[in-house]
Amino acid sequence: MLDACGRDITYLRVSVTDRCDFRCRYCMAEHMRFAPRAEVLGLEELDRLCAVFVRLGVRKLRLTGGEPLVRRGVGDLIRSLGGHLASGALDELTLTTNGANLARHAAALAACGVRRVNVSLDTLRPEVFRSVTRRGELSDVLAGIAAARRAGLTVKINTVVLAGINEDEIADLLGWAHGQGMDLVLIEVMPLGEVDPWGGDRLVPLSLVRARLAARFGLTDIPYTTGGPARWVRVAETGGRLGFIAPRSHDFCRTCNRVRLTCTGRLYLCLGRESAVELAPLLRGSESDEALCGAIRAAVLRKPTGHDFALGTAGAGSAGHPALARHMSVTGG
Repeated sequence: MLDACGRDITYLRVSVTDRCDFRCRYCMAEHMRFAPRAEVLGLEELDRLCAVFVRLGVRKLRLTGGEPLVRRGVGDLIRSLGGHLASGALDELTLTTNGANLARHAAALAACGVRRVNVSLDTLRPEVFRSVTRRGELSDVLAGIAAARRAGLTVKINTVVLAGINEDEIADLLGWAHGQGMDLVLIEVMPLGEVDPWGGDRLVPLSLVRARLAARFGLTDIPYTTGGPARWVRVAETGGRLGFIAPRSHDFCRTCNRVRLTCTGRLYLCLGRESAVELAPLLRGSESDEALCGAIRAAVLRKPTGHDFALGTAGAGSAGHPALARHMSVTGG
């Protein structure tokens, strides 16, 4: 599937639920309104939609949330999607998780063909963890990571850098992750949703983070990729890889190969835009996939050139003004 800019759309991120057992301050409001259950696609419907995307050329599927592992029966969906790996139609099936339920699911994920998982973890300090997530225990996440590694899964740690919260902990997170053989990816906080009155925008430009790290570590750019937007360096002192995802200070729209599907069947062509296409009526209106295929192809042609995030400008994307009203948990980042 080629969009109007000539970008080949080969990566689908699927939010299997907008619900989560955490309420991370940069992702969700404390008292969230979730999609009515009647509007949430069944697992068989999600399976069918994913199969259509694979048929159209998607080679990588990532399951997200909310938190994907709180969706009841999600293991059945993962098992079915794993069939596309076995047939060769899909190159990779993976997921992003907060890790709290990973210990229970790690072995089953590996058995379904999942080889890598991303775990969102912003701090190694229990008190900061409870403050950022509003609930949950750091020990559960660490146990989930350990279980995943025992099951043979490659674990990558995703850390959102937050001004005044964890920016002083990045070097420690780097040493911890690399000490266990895990890649670390640093991410700029994105202006999505009215999430928290905890002091306005928490953005720390990753150019500043990199400069701070470069004063302590030897960082060398490397041409590594996992199919996502991260720019990678090798850290001389640890031998490990460190990624930077900077959608606000250094956008990566020119090479974007991703679209996002919500648990209600809404297709977002860009994380930083509100325009979307409703696929649920077509899915539920016919047993044939012909109309779905046509709608998806037409939507991809309208994929925008870039996002609406802003850095250092008044209004949308600045302190206290989210660029979009949609919460991060709706599309899974």
